[in-house]
Amino acid sequence: MSKNVVIVGAQWGDEGKGKIVDILSEYADVIVRFQGGNNAGHTVVVDHDKFILHLIPSGILHKGKKCIIGNGVVVDPAILLQEIDTLRAKGCFQNDEDLLISEDAHLIMPYHKKLDAVRERIRGKHRIGTTGRGIGPAYEDKVARCGIRCGDLLKEDVFREKLKINLIEKNHLLKNLFHEESFETYDMYYQYMSYAERIGRYIADTGFYLNTAIREGKNILFEGAQGTLLDVDHGTYPFVTSSNTIAGEASTGSGVGPTRIDKVIGISKAYTTRVGEGPFPTELKGEEGVQLREWGGEYGATTGRPRRCGWFDAVAARYAVMVNGLDGMILTKLDVLDNLDKIMICTGYNYNGNIIKDFPSDSITLNNCKPVYEIMDGWKKTTSGITQLADLPKNALAYIKRLEELIGVSIIIISVGAGRKEAIMIENPFE
Repeated sequence: MSKNVVIVGAQWGDEGKGKIVDILSEYADVIVRFQGGNNAGHTVVVDHDKFILHLIPSGILHKGKKCIIGNGVVVDPAILLQEIDTLRAKGCFQNDEDLLISEDAHLIMPYHKKLDAVRERIRGKHRIGTTGRGIGPAYEDKVARCGIRCGDLLKEDVFREKLKINLIEKNHLLKNLFHEESFETYDMYYQYMSYAERIGRYIADTGFYLNTAIREGKNILFEGAQGTLLDVDHGTYPFVTSSNTIAGEASTGSGVGPTRIDKVIGISKAYTTRVGEGPFPTELKGEEGVQLREWGGEYGATTGRPRRCGWFDAVAARYAVMVNGLDGMILTKLDVLDNLDKIMICTGYNYNGNIIKDFPSDSITLNNCKPVYEIMDGWKKTTSGITQLADLPKNALAYIKRLEELIGVSIIIISVGAGRKEAIMIENPFE
């Protein structure tokens, strides 16, 4: 009987999903990326070799695993091809049959990237903090029903006609509103037809493939990008990404019905980070924050931007448990806290003199919340290399237990280093 497991970030992204998906891919037959674009970066370390993946699921590092880019993803073909070439140069992804791309996944076009950058520039201090990869404008076109999909690359006449119509509008905006150079249909058409020659072999009806795989009893691992608090509906709007990042998107972004999902597992760091603009109640703005950043190597895998760092926020984590319906949590980067004398956990917010325990849906309210902390003793011992829960320092075990009490679900895997084997598996979600 198949088991289908969804992995989602439980914070503002960057929780270590790449490593965890890499670990769990051993037990899955198929790994599916179901939303986002190349604004996400999943870092995996295998035998001291670092891989940074932006579109292809981390399962591609395991031979014989089928990896799928689902219909909920927006695809930049140039980035995808760079990723394929890099993987092959390192001896991975040698079999074309290991990758499928949904024919219904939308394409990121050059005008999307130009519009993304121009809008951020015009917003100035009110910018959202996008990566400038064209993700938002691509999703806008999808919702506006004028997007171009991967399947269109296989039909030259259809692609050319859609491109021509879109460029009438996009060029008008770029030239007359933003005073930017316009694009030539001819150049873009041939650029994307050259992409089609290379990625056309992977484009397929992936929803049909996945449902067939489930009927055949195969294990499916659904991989999300970003994190719960960046969800366009349920995150800290407007400082969010352009897609739904919560577990429900695993169904809509892949074509697999929600009743086929067996478990939903969240991933959270042992502290909290955030990239870009937006509220962050537990952010440490002084030396402590800088120290956490350096110890944790907290720089964006996609942009290289330094991440804002702070203490674990149990209010936000409980919210992630609720909106995702989490069955368990995976805790990453516990080892980053090894050298601390005291560790803080945010258990509530002080808002205008009142203590609140529920995560506010309004960003303005959240921005005015002050964290209420509980202080725990650090363990001052190295946790890297530990593979059994009982071998963790006493105070580290106490910290983990307290987090479980505060968030309301069990912690089933603990990561204590960057390497594939540096993890403590308490419970395997596929068993």
